[in-house]
Amino acid sequence: MDYHHFDETKTNYSSILDTVEFLPVPHSESKDIPLAVPVTLYFGKRILQTIREVLETVVPAIVIALLINLFLAQATRVYGQSMEPNLHTNQRLVVEKISYNFHFPERTDIVVLKVREDSKELLIKRVIGLPGEEIKVVQGQVFINEQPLKETYLSHAERRNQFSNFRATIIPEGHVFVLGDNRGASNDSRSFGSIPIKQIIGRAWLSYWPVENMGLVR
Repeated sequence: MDYHHFDETKTNYSSILDTVEFLPVPHSESKDIPLAVPVTLYFGKRILQTIREVLETVVPAIVIALLINLFLAQATRVYGQSMEPNLHTNQRLVVEKISYNFHFPERTDIVVLKVREDSKELLIKRVIGLPGEEIKVVQGQVFINEQPLKETYLSHAERRNQFSNFRATIIPEGHVFVLGDNRGASNDSRSFGSIPIKQIIGRAWLSYWPVENMGLVR
């Protein structure tokens, strides 16, 4: 037997082992982990640890955000000029969904609603008439049960709009009559009728963008 050849093979095998890169692991992490492990095993462990951290923190945060959006509040954006001069297109609002579970919408509340229950389109309007009331508009003036309604939130020009008229109608139970503040450019209850309460998503509560419009919605 060629012992010299045998020794050379053994030496080559040892040199191969020497090429494996090892990374020390602090003994304090675990008594069961050896003081050196291959780099690939180390980074595999780090990846698993990162995934676990994501599952423990990010996923619950997403679930909480979805629950808040579904039951408590949601952000929305104003589209169009129907609520000028009080709300402007692209203005961002927070809509709260809690209060109407405990009380009926109040007159002058600004609400986000669906015209139809199966509709995905959302409108933002102001509650003007309540269930059982008679409402009409004569030359821009709203009358509730034959009494003129004072609307200080309207622009001066809108209050003098003599071409805005709507014949008298009785608001059904469980419904509200909504109008846009910009009456001449608003698709509201004058065209689609009174809205069932169940189609109201919530009350526009807070404006948060742009910064100059930040504050409670009135």
